[in-house]
Amino acid sequence: MALHQGTTGTEDHTPERRRLAVNPFFGPADPVGGRTAAPPTHRLPDGPMPPLTAYQLVHDELMLDGNSRLNLATFVTTWMEPQAADLMAECRDKNMIDKDEYPRTAELERRCVAMLADLWHAPDPASAVGCSTTGSSEACMLAGLALKRRWAKRNGDRYPAKARPNLVMGVNVQVCWEKFCNFWEVEARLVPMEGNRFHLDPQAAAELCDENTIGVVAVLGSTFDGSYEPVGELCAALDDLQERTGLDIPVHVDGASGAMVAPFLDEDLVWDFRLPRVCSINTSGHKYGLVYPGVGWALWRSPDELPEELVFRVNYLGGDMPTFALNFSRPGAQVVAQYYTFLRLGREGYRAVQHTARDVATGLAERIGALDDFRLLTRGDQLPVFAFTTAPDVTSFDVFDVSRRLRERGWLVPAYTFPANRRDLSVLRVVCRNGFSADLAELLLEDLRLLLPELRAQVRPLTRDAAQATAFHH
Repeated sequence: MALHQGTTGTEDHTPERRRLAVNPFFGPADPVGGRTAAPPTHRLPDGPMPPLTAYQLVHDELMLDGNSRLNLATFVTTWMEPQAADLMAECRDKNMIDKDEYPRTAELERRCVAMLADLWHAPDPASAVGCSTTGSSEACMLAGLALKRRWAKRNGDRYPAKARPNLVMGVNVQVCWEKFCNFWEVEARLVPMEGNRFHLDPQAAAELCDENTIGVVAVLGSTFDGSYEPVGELCAALDDLQERTGLDIPVHVDGASGAMVAPFLDEDLVWDFRLPRVCSINTSGHKYGLVYPGVGWALWRSPDELPEELVFRVNYLGGDMPTFALNFSRPGAQVVAQYYTFLRLGREGYRAVQHTARDVATGLAERIGALDDFRLLTRGDQLPVFAFTTAPDVTSFDVFDVSRRLRERGWLVPAYTFPANRRDLSVLRVVCRNGFSADLAELLLEDLRLLLPELRAQVRPLTRDAAQATAFHH
């Protein structure tokens, strides 16, 4: 059953529907009869139409989408240089899985893995293993599978009959981790939020671990507020746990965004393979890796952390190429674009881009925080992301009203409630990406200020159903 339900399609056959016409400038929708009647939308048309007509019909409908550059909900890259787009167009017909047929594309993937291993201080970057994925969600699934398989091998006498594996993480993790636990029958042990702590507490995480724990997930850049989780403190707490109990619990760092920010802006922060307990790391190339969607990366400290039985080798495409992925066929364009961006920017270029994004975030957060109507939760000084809520004395409007009114002006700023134990807290979040300039930040602030008098004049918040107010996008 499709999750996105369309109409039954019966309206396509009604006389009212058939009277709708394609603009004559587009050419006829029916190339045989020369008619300009609009084609059906929920069944295949009976015959072909000219390419320009098909293009224009789709193009015009997509104009109703939001402007991606004004989407401050998404972490995903919405701008690249035209040279990168050209390279992607040149590679869109190359299947990433066909490594024997496209050996140079495969080589660029290998180089990207080596570059990330070096960036994240792998003990021996040359021996670190990793792969590209369609995004961090797939990368997290692969990392979780490796954790589960290593745990199962250590507990062969108890699993699966006598033990159920569990994974410890903060309640603020991205939904892909909930999917992993659901799909692969792993118990999710969630550390709740408490007070003004909006992410994982190291000691609380250690206390949830036992002999069935496959690992602990630390998030470098929480989806909810942009804050880094204390990976070093978590590893220290697990070191202490091992000393007391003998339990040796590995750590996976979900660095979907922060793993491409911290190496350039927070070089003294120890969160990566410098910590012996960190066995794997993922990131999204299509977030602060600065590449169009979708590409992600999963890396393991060494081959020991990735069980060999999870790696498949196929020869029916030619050659004998190892592959570790949930997907099979996928385009090589994004991997090529990632290599282009690494080559194009280098360390100094990435540092400059991320520094600019953080400057925009901290500057905008400071100015919003100076407004009497709002209270900052984070300030954009870790990820270039910040969250804020209405001030305690504001009763005429809420964050959902603010989100709705900003949407009327083209800005997509998500409003959402926090999870347990802070469901009482609703916030707005602003993601500052490359392409969201200081000028755009000024325009957002100007629109927010223009809306405030109208919001203050309300008798009460107007958006009663938070779920319908605005979608929460990761």
